[in-house]
Amino acid sequence: MIHRAQHRAGSYQPQPTGYRAFIPRPLPPDPPLDLAGEFQRLLSRADRALGRLDGSIQTLPNPDLFVFMYVRKEAVLSSQIEGTQSSLQDLLAAEANILTPDQPRDVAEVVNYVHAMHHGLKRLSDLPLCNRLILEIHERLLAGVRGGRLTPGELRRSQNWIGPQGASLQDALFVPPPPAEVASALGAWERFLHDSVDLPTLVRIGLAHAQFETIHPFLDGNGRIGRLLITFFLCEQEILQRPVLYLSHYFKQHREEYYHRLQAVRDRGDWEGWLEFFVSAVLSVSIEAAETARRILVLREDHRQRITEGLGRAAANGHRILERLFERPVFNVAEIERYLSITYAGANSLVSRLTELGILQEITGQKRHRVFRYGPYLDLFSETQRPTEK
Repeated sequence: MIHRAQHRAGSYQPQPTGYRAFIPRPLPPDPPLDLAGEFQRLLSRADRALGRLDGSIQTLPNPDLFVFMYVRKEAVLSSQIEGTQSSLQDLLAAEANILTPDQPRDVAEVVNYVHAMHHGLKRLSDLPLCNRLILEIHERLLAGVRGGRLTPGELRRSQNWIGPQGASLQDALFVPPPPAEVASALGAWERFLHDSVDLPTLVRIGLAHAQFETIHPFLDGNGRIGRLLITFFLCEQEILQRPVLYLSHYFKQHREEYYHRLQAVRDRGDWEGWLEFFVSAVLSVSIEAAETARRILVLREDHRQRITEGLGRAAANGHRILERLFERPVFNVAEIERYLSITYAGANSLVSRLTELGILQEITGQKRHRVFRYGPYLDLFSETQRPTEK
Protein backbone atom coordinates (compact mmCIF):
# COMPACT_ATOMS: atom_id res chain seq x y z
CA MET A 1 0.00 0.00 0.00
CA ILE A 2 2.89 2.36 0.79
CA HIS A 3 4.39 1.71 -2.63
CA ARG A 4 1.04 2.32 -4.30
CA ALA A 5 0.49 5.62 -2.43
CA GLN A 6 4.04 6.76 -3.24
CA HIS A 7 3.33 6.44 -6.95
CA ARG A 8 -0.28 7.66 -6.91
CA ALA A 9 0.75 10.83 -8.83
CA GLY A 10 3.03 9.01 -11.25
CA SER A 11 6.57 7.69 -11.40
CA TYR A 12 10.02 8.47 -12.73
CA GLN A 13 10.84 6.47 -15.85
CA PRO A 14 14.30 6.01 -17.44
CA GLN A 15 14.73 7.60 -20.87
CA PRO A 16 16.89 6.38 -23.78
CA THR A 17 19.57 9.03 -23.24
CA GLY A 18 20.11 8.11 -19.59
CA TYR A 19 17.99 10.54 -17.55
CA ARG A 20 14.74 9.83 -15.72
CA ALA A 21 11.54 11.80 -16.42
CA PHE A 22 8.33 11.87 -14.47
CA ILE A 23 5.25 10.29 -16.11
CA PRO A 24 2.09 11.53 -14.35
CA ARG A 25 -0.88 9.28 -13.69
CA PRO A 26 -4.27 10.63 -14.81
CA LEU A 27 -6.48 12.41 -12.30
CA PRO A 28 -8.23 11.88 -9.92
CA PRO A 29 -5.67 10.34 -7.56
CA ASP A 30 -5.70 6.63 -6.75
CA PRO A 31 -5.87 5.70 -3.88
CA PRO A 32 -8.66 8.28 -3.47
CA LEU A 33 -8.14 11.51 -1.60
CA ASP A 34 -8.65 11.66 2.15
CA LEU A 35 -10.59 14.89 2.57
CA ALA A 36 -12.06 14.30 6.03
CA GLY A 37 -11.64 16.14 9.32
CA GLU A 38 -9.80 19.44 9.44
CA PHE A 39 -9.56 19.70 5.65
CA GLN A 40 -13.35 19.80 5.38
CA ARG A 41 -13.47 22.70 7.83
CA LEU A 42 -10.75 24.52 5.89
CA LEU A 43 -12.61 23.91 2.62
CA SER A 44 -15.84 25.24 4.12
CA ARG A 45 -14.11 28.41 5.28
CA ALA A 46 -12.57 28.93 1.83
CA ASP A 47 -15.95 28.45 0.13
CA ARG A 48 -17.55 31.02 2.46
CA ALA A 49 -14.71 33.49 1.87
CA LEU A 50 -15.09 33.11 -1.90
CA GLY A 51 -18.80 33.80 -1.60
CA ARG A 52 -18.17 36.93 0.49
CA LEU A 53 -15.61 38.12 -2.04
CA ASP A 54 -18.01 37.66 -4.93
CA GLY A 55 -20.68 39.56 -3.05
CA SER A 56 -18.41 42.37 -1.92
CA ILE A 57 -17.32 43.12 -5.48
CA GLN A 58 -20.95 43.73 -6.45
CA THR A 59 -21.19 46.55 -3.88
CA LEU A 60 -18.58 48.64 -5.70
CA PRO A 61 -19.86 51.53 -7.87
CA ASN A 62 -18.03 50.06 -10.88
CA PRO A 63 -16.89 46.47 -10.23
CA ASP A 64 -15.12 46.29 -13.59
CA LEU A 65 -12.59 48.89 -12.44
CA PHE A 66 -11.74 46.69 -9.47
CA VAL A 67 -11.23 43.82 -11.91
CA PHE A 68 -9.06 46.11 -14.05
CA MET A 69 -6.65 46.66 -11.17
CA TYR A 70 -6.72 43.12 -9.84
CA VAL A 71 -5.87 41.71 -13.25
CA ARG A 72 -2.87 43.99 -13.37
CA LYS A 73 -1.77 43.17 -9.85
CA GLU A 74 -1.85 39.48 -10.75
CA ALA A 75 0.08 40.13 -13.98
CA VAL A 76 2.84 41.86 -12.03
CA LEU A 77 3.09 39.31 -9.21
CA SER A 78 2.85 36.23 -11.42
CA SER A 79 5.54 37.66 -13.71
CA GLN A 80 7.75 38.55 -10.74
CA ILE A 81 7.69 34.91 -9.64
CA GLU A 82 9.32 34.19 -13.01
CA GLY A 83 12.00 36.84 -12.50
CA THR A 84 10.65 40.12 -13.91
CA GLN A 85 11.32 43.38 -12.08
CA SER A 86 8.44 45.56 -13.28
CA SER A 87 6.07 47.01 -10.69
CA LEU A 88 2.36 47.75 -10.87
CA GLN A 89 3.21 51.40 -11.46
CA ASP A 90 5.56 50.48 -14.33
CA LEU A 91 2.78 48.47 -15.98
CA LEU A 92 0.19 51.24 -15.63
CA ALA A 93 2.61 53.81 -17.02
CA ALA A 94 3.40 51.58 -20.00
CA GLU A 95 -0.30 51.06 -20.71
CA ALA A 96 -0.82 54.82 -20.61
CA ASN A 97 2.09 55.23 -23.09
CA ILE A 98 4.05 57.17 -20.50
CA LEU A 99 7.73 56.33 -20.89
CA THR A 100 10.06 56.89 -17.95
CA PRO A 101 13.89 56.64 -18.01
CA ASP A 102 13.94 53.94 -15.30
CA GLN A 103 11.19 51.78 -16.80
CA PRO A 104 12.29 48.11 -16.66
CA ARG A 105 12.83 46.42 -20.00
CA ASP A 106 10.69 43.47 -18.99
CA VAL A 107 7.48 45.51 -18.63
CA ALA A 108 6.41 44.19 -22.06
CA GLU A 109 6.20 40.71 -20.55
CA VAL A 110 3.72 41.95 -17.96
CA VAL A 111 1.69 43.80 -20.61
CA ASN A 112 1.54 40.50 -22.55
CA TYR A 113 0.26 38.74 -19.44
CA VAL A 114 -2.65 41.21 -19.23
CA HIS A 115 -3.43 40.69 -22.93
CA ALA A 116 -3.31 36.91 -22.51
CA MET A 117 -5.60 37.06 -19.50
CA HIS A 118 -8.16 39.25 -21.23
CA HIS A 119 -8.09 37.03 -24.29
CA GLY A 120 -8.70 33.92 -22.22
CA LEU A 121 -11.56 35.46 -20.25
CA LYS A 122 -13.21 36.67 -23.42
CA ARG A 123 -12.86 33.29 -25.13
CA LEU A 124 -14.49 31.51 -22.19
CA SER A 125 -17.81 32.94 -23.37
CA ASP A 126 -17.75 30.66 -26.43
CA LEU A 127 -15.05 28.08 -25.71
CA PRO A 128 -14.63 25.79 -22.68
CA LEU A 129 -11.43 25.71 -20.71
CA CYS A 130 -9.43 23.35 -22.91
CA ASN A 131 -6.05 22.77 -24.49
CA ARG A 132 -6.94 24.83 -27.55
CA LEU A 133 -7.60 27.84 -25.33
CA ILE A 134 -4.37 27.26 -23.42
CA LEU A 135 -2.35 27.31 -26.65
CA GLU A 136 -3.99 30.59 -27.67
CA ILE A 137 -3.19 32.16 -24.30
CA HIS A 138 0.40 30.92 -24.43
CA GLU A 139 0.93 32.43 -27.87
CA ARG A 140 -0.15 35.86 -26.61
CA LEU A 141 1.87 35.57 -23.43
CA LEU A 142 5.20 35.09 -25.24
CA ALA A 143 4.63 37.17 -28.38
CA GLY A 144 7.65 39.40 -28.98
CA VAL A 145 9.22 39.06 -25.51
CA ARG A 146 11.74 36.94 -23.65
CA GLY A 147 10.82 33.38 -24.49
CA GLY A 148 9.27 34.49 -27.77
CA ARG A 149 11.62 32.17 -29.68
CA LEU A 150 10.55 29.17 -27.61
CA THR A 151 7.62 28.11 -29.82
CA PRO A 152 4.79 30.33 -28.49
CA GLY A 153 1.43 28.60 -28.79
CA GLU A 154 2.97 25.17 -29.33
CA LEU A 155 3.61 22.22 -27.07
CA ARG A 156 7.28 21.63 -26.48
CA ARG A 157 9.18 19.27 -28.73
CA SER A 158 12.25 18.98 -26.52
CA GLN A 159 12.89 18.02 -22.91
CA ASN A 160 12.78 20.71 -20.25
CA TRP A 161 13.70 20.49 -16.57
CA ILE A 162 13.50 22.43 -13.31
CA GLY A 163 16.47 23.23 -11.13
CA PRO A 164 18.85 25.98 -9.99
CA GLN A 165 20.50 28.13 -12.59
CA GLY A 166 23.12 26.12 -14.43
CA ALA A 167 21.65 22.76 -13.47
CA SER A 168 21.87 20.06 -16.14
CA LEU A 169 19.26 17.51 -17.08
CA GLN A 170 21.08 14.88 -15.01
CA ASP A 171 21.11 16.89 -11.74
CA ALA A 172 17.77 18.72 -12.15
CA LEU A 173 15.36 18.91 -9.23
CA PHE A 174 12.49 17.76 -11.43
CA VAL A 175 12.23 16.49 -15.00
CA PRO A 176 8.71 16.69 -16.51
CA PRO A 177 7.43 14.05 -18.94
CA PRO A 178 9.34 13.70 -22.24
CA PRO A 179 7.89 15.50 -25.29
CA ALA A 180 6.29 12.35 -26.68
CA GLU A 181 4.13 12.07 -23.54
CA VAL A 182 2.99 15.69 -23.28
CA ALA A 183 0.01 15.62 -25.65
CA SER A 184 -1.51 12.50 -24.10
CA ALA A 185 -0.94 13.81 -20.57
CA LEU A 186 -2.65 17.09 -21.45
CA GLY A 187 -5.48 15.20 -23.09
CA ALA A 188 -6.11 13.26 -19.87
CA TRP A 189 -5.84 16.53 -17.92
CA GLU A 190 -8.50 18.16 -20.13
CA ARG A 191 -10.84 15.19 -19.71
CA PHE A 192 -10.52 15.48 -15.94
CA LEU A 193 -11.54 19.15 -16.11
CA HIS A 194 -14.86 18.28 -17.68
CA ASP A 195 -15.58 14.84 -16.22
CA SER A 196 -18.43 14.70 -13.71
CA VAL A 197 -16.06 13.76 -10.89
CA ASP A 198 -17.65 13.92 -7.45
CA LEU A 199 -15.11 16.34 -5.98
CA PRO A 200 -15.51 19.85 -4.54
CA THR A 201 -14.72 22.55 -7.11
CA LEU A 202 -11.73 23.95 -5.23
CA VAL A 203 -10.28 20.45 -4.94
CA ARG A 204 -10.65 19.91 -8.68
CA ILE A 205 -8.96 23.24 -9.39
CA GLY A 206 -6.13 22.45 -6.98
CA LEU A 207 -5.56 19.05 -8.56
CA ALA A 208 -5.67 20.50 -12.08
CA HIS A 209 -3.15 23.25 -11.26
CA ALA A 210 -0.63 20.85 -9.75
CA GLN A 211 -1.03 18.41 -12.65
CA PHE A 212 -0.51 21.16 -15.23
CA GLU A 213 2.70 22.29 -13.52
CA THR A 214 3.87 18.67 -13.43
CA ILE A 215 3.22 18.18 -17.16
CA HIS A 216 5.03 21.49 -17.86
CA PRO A 217 3.88 21.42 -21.51
CA PHE A 218 5.77 24.50 -22.74
CA LEU A 219 9.40 25.54 -22.91
CA ASP A 220 8.54 28.80 -21.15
CA GLY A 221 5.51 30.33 -19.43
CA ASN A 222 4.21 27.22 -17.65
CA GLY A 223 3.93 28.86 -14.24
CA ARG A 224 2.11 31.93 -15.50
CA ILE A 225 -0.31 29.88 -17.61
CA GLY A 226 -0.95 27.50 -14.72
CA ARG A 227 -1.81 30.34 -12.36
CA LEU A 228 -4.11 31.93 -14.92
CA LEU A 229 -6.04 28.69 -15.25
CA ILE A 230 -7.10 28.82 -11.58
CA THR A 231 -9.15 31.97 -12.13
CA PHE A 232 -10.41 30.85 -15.53
CA PHE A 233 -11.80 27.67 -13.97
CA LEU A 234 -13.50 29.59 -11.14
CA CYS A 235 -15.20 31.81 -13.70
CA GLU A 236 -16.16 28.93 -15.98
CA GLN A 237 -17.73 27.09 -13.04
CA GLU A 238 -19.56 30.33 -12.08
CA ILE A 239 -18.03 30.32 -8.61
CA LEU A 240 -17.08 33.94 -9.30
CA GLN A 241 -19.02 36.36 -11.48
CA ARG A 242 -15.86 38.34 -12.14
CA PRO A 243 -12.20 37.24 -12.25
CA VAL A 244 -11.04 38.59 -8.90
CA LEU A 245 -9.20 35.71 -7.24
CA TYR A 246 -5.49 35.54 -8.00
CA LEU A 247 -3.14 33.43 -5.93
CA SER A 248 0.24 34.71 -7.13
CA HIS A 249 0.48 37.03 -4.10
CA TYR A 250 0.21 34.04 -1.75
CA PHE A 251 2.42 31.79 -3.89
CA LYS A 252 5.10 34.48 -4.01
CA GLN A 253 5.00 34.99 -0.24
CA HIS A 254 5.24 31.22 0.32
CA ARG A 255 7.35 30.38 -2.69
CA GLU A 256 9.48 27.68 -1.06
CA GLU A 257 6.45 25.88 0.36
CA TYR A 258 4.63 26.20 -2.98
CA TYR A 259 7.40 24.36 -4.82
CA HIS A 260 7.93 21.93 -1.94
CA ARG A 261 4.25 20.94 -1.91
CA LEU A 262 4.20 20.38 -5.66
CA GLN A 263 7.31 18.23 -5.49
CA ALA A 264 5.90 16.23 -2.57
CA VAL A 265 3.00 15.25 -4.80
CA ARG A 266 5.41 13.82 -7.38
CA ASP A 267 7.80 12.19 -4.93
CA ARG A 268 5.39 10.85 -2.31
CA GLY A 269 1.90 11.19 -3.78
CA ASP A 270 1.07 13.76 -1.10
CA TRP A 271 -1.96 15.28 -2.78
CA GLU A 272 -3.56 16.05 0.58
CA GLY A 273 -0.64 18.25 1.70
CA TRP A 274 -0.75 20.16 -1.57
CA LEU A 275 -4.52 20.65 -1.39
CA GLU A 276 -4.33 21.94 2.18
CA PHE A 277 -1.78 24.52 1.02
CA PHE A 278 -3.85 25.42 -2.05
CA VAL A 279 -7.15 25.85 -0.22
CA SER A 280 -5.37 27.89 2.48
CA ALA A 281 -4.18 30.18 -0.32
CA VAL A 282 -7.74 30.58 -1.63
CA LEU A 283 -9.00 31.40 1.87
CA SER A 284 -6.28 33.97 2.57
CA VAL A 285 -6.48 35.73 -0.79
CA SER A 286 -10.30 35.81 -0.78
CA ILE A 287 -10.36 37.55 2.60
CA GLU A 288 -7.68 40.00 1.48
CA ALA A 289 -9.44 40.85 -1.79
CA ALA A 290 -12.78 41.41 -0.03
CA GLU A 291 -11.05 43.73 2.42
CA THR A 292 -9.52 45.64 -0.48
CA ALA A 293 -12.98 46.12 -1.98
CA ARG A 294 -14.22 47.53 1.34
CA ARG A 295 -11.28 49.92 1.55
CA ILE A 296 -11.94 51.15 -1.98
CA LEU A 297 -15.46 52.18 -0.97
CA VAL A 298 -14.14 54.06 2.07
CA LEU A 299 -11.39 55.72 0.01
CA ARG A 300 -13.79 56.81 -2.74
CA GLU A 301 -16.21 58.45 -0.30
CA ASP A 302 -13.38 60.22 1.54
CA HIS A 303 -11.93 61.62 -1.68
CA ARG A 304 -15.32 62.65 -3.03
CA GLN A 305 -15.85 64.63 0.15
CA ARG A 306 -12.41 66.26 -0.08
CA ILE A 307 -13.12 67.30 -3.68
CA THR A 308 -16.58 68.69 -2.87
CA GLU A 309 -15.23 70.73 0.03
CA GLY A 310 -11.89 71.72 -1.51
CA LEU A 311 -12.53 72.51 -5.18
CA GLY A 312 -15.61 74.73 -5.04
CA ARG A 313 -16.98 75.38 -8.52
CA ALA A 314 -14.36 73.06 -10.02
CA ALA A 315 -15.70 70.12 -7.99
CA ALA A 316 -17.69 68.69 -10.91
CA ASN A 317 -14.53 68.26 -13.01
CA GLY A 318 -12.70 67.05 -9.91
CA HIS A 319 -15.25 64.25 -9.47
CA ARG A 320 -14.89 63.31 -13.14
CA ILE A 321 -11.13 63.05 -12.71
CA LEU A 322 -11.58 60.95 -9.58
CA GLU A 323 -13.70 58.38 -11.39
CA ARG A 324 -11.16 58.34 -14.21
CA LEU A 325 -8.38 57.63 -11.71
CA PHE A 326 -9.85 54.25 -10.82
CA GLU A 327 -9.18 53.23 -14.43
CA ARG A 328 -6.05 55.30 -15.11
CA PRO A 329 -4.22 55.77 -11.79
CA VAL A 330 -0.98 56.80 -13.56
CA PHE A 331 -1.25 59.70 -16.02
CA ASN A 332 0.07 63.06 -17.16
CA VAL A 333 -1.66 66.44 -17.43
CA ALA A 334 -2.13 66.10 -21.20
CA GLU A 335 -4.37 63.08 -20.62
CA ILE A 336 -6.62 65.11 -18.29
CA GLU A 337 -6.66 67.91 -20.86
CA ARG A 338 -8.00 65.49 -23.49
CA TYR A 339 -10.36 63.70 -21.14
CA LEU A 340 -12.11 66.87 -19.92
CA SER A 341 -11.74 68.80 -23.22
CA ILE A 342 -10.33 71.82 -21.39
CA THR A 343 -7.17 73.87 -21.76
CA TYR A 344 -3.83 72.52 -20.63
CA ALA A 345 -3.63 75.32 -18.05
CA GLY A 346 -7.04 74.36 -16.68
CA ALA A 347 -6.08 70.69 -16.48
CA ASN A 348 -2.79 71.57 -14.82
CA SER A 349 -4.60 73.69 -12.24
CA LEU A 350 -7.01 70.87 -11.39
CA VAL A 351 -4.21 68.33 -11.05
CA SER A 352 -2.26 70.71 -8.82
CA ARG A 353 -5.24 71.23 -6.54
CA LEU A 354 -5.89 67.49 -6.29
CA THR A 355 -2.23 67.06 -5.38
CA GLU A 356 -2.61 69.67 -2.62
CA LEU A 357 -5.61 67.74 -1.28
CA GLY A 358 -3.41 64.65 -0.91
CA ILE A 359 -5.25 62.69 -3.59
CA LEU A 360 -2.50 62.74 -6.24
CA GLN A 361 1.27 62.44 -6.11
CA GLU A 362 3.83 63.64 -8.66
CA ILE A 363 6.39 60.88 -9.23
CA THR A 364 9.09 62.28 -11.53
CA GLY A 365 10.36 65.23 -9.46
CA GLN A 366 10.63 67.23 -12.70
CA LYS A 367 9.14 70.55 -13.74
CA ARG A 368 8.36 69.29 -17.24
CA HIS A 369 6.90 66.00 -18.50
CA ARG A 370 5.53 65.34 -15.05
CA VAL A 371 3.72 62.09 -14.25
CA PHE A 372 1.16 61.69 -11.48
CA ARG A 373 -0.22 58.70 -9.62
CA TYR A 374 -3.35 58.06 -7.60
CA GLY A 375 -1.20 56.86 -4.74
CA PRO A 376 -3.79 56.07 -2.06
CA TYR A 377 -5.62 53.80 -4.51
CA LEU A 378 -2.50 52.06 -5.83
CA ASP A 379 -1.33 51.44 -2.27
CA LEU A 380 -4.42 49.32 -1.62
CA PHE A 381 -3.15 46.87 -4.24
CA SER A 382 0.52 46.92 -3.34
CA GLU A 383 0.52 46.77 0.43
CA THR A 384 0.50 43.46 2.26
CA GLN A 385 -2.77 43.07 4.08
CA ARG A 386 -3.41 40.41 6.69
CA PRO A 387 -7.06 40.72 7.65
CA THR A 388 -8.65 37.96 9.68
CA GLU A 389 -11.73 36.03 8.76
CA LYS A 390 -14.93 37.25 10.35
